[in-house]
Amino acid sequence: MIVWLNGTFGAGKTTAARILVDLLPGSTLYDPELVGDALRVMLPRKRLEDVSDYQDLPSWRRLVVEVGAALYAETGGVLVAPMTLFRQDYRDEIFGGFASRRIPVRHVLLHADETILRRRIELREEIPGDAEASASVRRWCLDHLAPYRSALSWLTGDAYVLDTGSLTPDETAERVAEAVRRGDAGPCDIVQTPEPTAQTVAAGVLFFDEEDRVLLVDPTYKPGWEFPGGVVETGEPPTRTAVREVAEELGVRLDRPLRLLVVDWEPPRPPGHGGLRLLFDGGRLDADTAGRLLLPGDELRGWRFVSEREAAQLLPPTRLHRLSWALRARERGRPLHLEAGVPVG
Repeated sequence: MIVWLNGTFGAGKTTAARILVDLLPGSTLYDPELVGDALRVMLPRKRLEDVSDYQDLPSWRRLVVEVGAALYAETGGVLVAPMTLFRQDYRDEIFGGFASRRIPVRHVLLHADETILRRRIELREEIPGDAEASASVRRWCLDHLAPYRSALSWLTGDAYVLDTGSLTPDETAERVAEAVRRGDAGPCDIVQTPEPTAQTVAAGVLFFDEEDRVLLVDPTYKPGWEFPGGVVETGEPPTRTAVREVAEELGVRLDRPLRLLVVDWEPPRPPGHGGLRLLFDGGRLDADTAGRLLLPGDELRGWRFVSEREAAQLLPPTRLHRLSWALRARERGRPLHLEAGVPVG
């Protein structure tokens, strides 16, 4: 498993992690910050200037998963990863990547009151001979207290929270080790969808409300919103997949035939393999039915009806183009065949 120690600067993640690897037999320290350091060396300066934090680089988030998975396979033991992670979509992307590789994650939040955090930051050890750099690091740490406060609303519901305000680093590591051994240290129940090894076929369903807004769902295991649906299993007809998935994801039992709106061939774009994507018209959901939607907590965290304009703020470009053509097909009353999001013929 991976024990992910989260928390803001001054929470004691790195120190506790070093002690924790001695308390968990066969464990290894995995510092995702080193992935960021490597990218700073390898990426062009212009690309680095586009972001204020290396976590905003898709390559960092992807490599954190790939490097972690490689270390996990190499060592065969627990990885202890001390890393601040305040954006829930980045957490989804990284933890979902581990889940797809069947690597369980234990999410632990090392917390302390802001007064204590500020005092710890002010007392940080100076960088020898560089007072300016020391002051810059302290400012950086203090600047991240506000984002930490904002993130607490989801962090406290997602992670095993350990208040380190009155604990020494040794006591903190011991408490985390005890929680890991008991099995209650923030198990992350993200759905574990296997990584595809070839092109796949996926079936999605579009539901509409009385205002013709379309239903989108918010997956826990990857960034961006999605359509209800899933990957077609071997030997399963796509329409059956669509019916099964919406029953599992939303608790909606479809008793009417599904009408095809779009067939879209998605080209392989590493690390994805692409494949066929089908969208069906699931019809209207009245307010009463929508109010009874049931979401699996390990797979979906929310849903909403949105206009096409609102969907542009939630969907990745590929899915947005697919939705736009599906809406046009619904208006015209005939399905559309797309390749890479562009109508054929």
